[in-house]
Amino acid sequence: MASDPAAPELAHASGEALLELLSGFIVELREAGLPVSLTENLDALEAVKHIPLEDRSAFKSALGATLVKSYAHWRAFETVFEVYFSLRRGQHAPDEDGSATNGEIDPDDLDGQLPGQGDGEGKGAGGGGEALSPEELAQMLYQALLNGNDAMLRALARQAVKRYAGMEPGRPVGGTYYLYRTLRNLDLDNILDTLMDQARQQAAEEGNDLTSLEERLEKDEFQSRIEGLKHEVEAEIRRRLVADRGVEAMARTLRKPLPEDVDFMHASREEMVNLRKALYPLTRRLAVRLARKRRHGRKGALDFRATVRASLSYGGVPADPKFRYPRPHKPEIFVVADISGSVAAFARFTLMLVYAISNQFSRVRAFTFIDGIDEVTRFFEGNEDINQAIHRVNTEADVVWVDGHSDYGHAFEEFWNRWGREIGPKTTVILLGDARNNYHAAQSWVVKEIQHRARHVYWLNPEPRSYWDTGDSIVGEYSTHCDGVFECRNLRQLERFIDHLA
Repeated sequence: MASDPAAPELAHASGEALLELLSGFIVELREAGLPVSLTENLDALEAVKHIPLEDRSAFKSALGATLVKSYAHWRAFETVFEVYFSLRRGQHAPDEDGSATNGEIDPDDLDGQLPGQGDGEGKGAGGGGEALSPEELAQMLYQALLNGNDAMLRALARQAVKRYAGMEPGRPVGGTYYLYRTLRNLDLDNILDTLMDQARQQAAEEGNDLTSLEERLEKDEFQSRIEGLKHEVEAEIRRRLVADRGVEAMARTLRKPLPEDVDFMHASREEMVNLRKALYPLTRRLAVRLARKRRHGRKGALDFRATVRASLSYGGVPADPKFRYPRPHKPEIFVVADISGSVAAFARFTLMLVYAISNQFSRVRAFTFIDGIDEVTRFFEGNEDINQAIHRVNTEADVVWVDGHSDYGHAFEEFWNRWGREIGPKTTVILLGDARNNYHAAQSWVVKEIQHRARHVYWLNPEPRSYWDTGDSIVGEYSTHCDGVFECRNLRQLERFIDHLA
């Protein structure tokens, strides 16, 4: 297997330097939220002894196999890896001139590479790649993409960053800005159109027009090469930023929360997608854990009769005492969720999680409210697609009474009048919301009455605890009548609560 030209300096590092670098890498993974144990740390150190360190792909795979336990964590691992092992040999600084290694084309020696150019032809006074005009650079890029010349694309990516990114040492600008400037000057959309025109023309010259399938395959191939070029540009920008600012500073800058640590109330669209992907493995893990807890419950009181019967085989000696094992019942769950404004995402994910593991409860009933309240259990029953059920909740539930602004007091009072009598000693009521009541009457007596009837009453609040009881938040007034009030801002905290619920 050919070695990667972007291989880290590890192949030439001393054992002590390698150990120090890997130790910093492990620390940063933990800072990013990955649960890396001491055993896994030792496994990684052992694994890298058996691979060629100049093979960057194998090195990355070995670390990933030993340190990453969840696919949801892979992106965070890649980010930290690319930061810590981004520098090439001979390229420690953004403007340092290094010779080509591993058969690579030096980005400062691109002259003479254009078709039809002879040795020295077209070179500027400096003899470097910067002497090429923008049109010549664009032509070289076109030819490299057309022919799939990866070595040339890597060299062109480095030259494009040097020419177009406008990077200056010490300048406090993020890598996204430099990436945008570089790609804008490369004008890759027009290059893709030109590549497709060339493919159609070549097919026509051969007497065969491209079919729709062939055209789609050609386009996919060119797009794949362009994406590879973008990754090379991004990697080159990252290398230069690391050289300028240092590994630790760049790692802190690029650090993003894991899907299970993303705040429900402030998640971006991309983070929401990752949250949904992380939700389903979580439901399977929780279902298994809850079932195991019930199956292996603690021993109950001594069963005297069974102990005496068992003692007969020991001559009347109670050598094998028997116990009455408790039969824990599955709780009935009532979920009462505020779906207004920014807490809507929190309510949505909580409902999805509860219904995904509904077989661990004897029954689940769901109620949603803003200033009015409606039971939405009907949307989930017989519907295997929970996302569709949630969509129906958001579009069909009758949850607006007056103006569509949160009114916990009126919603709770209406809940008690319509469904309060159905709460019993096996019912666990979960209230979801930030308790920001827009200065309406709290009607906290409803929560008190629910607590008297129910087995447990819990409140889950998606706001940081420091925000509670500030402004129009009255969570403290309600918490007096709850068996527990939990800060629940992300999937990790929600998982802990569901585990506690059983």
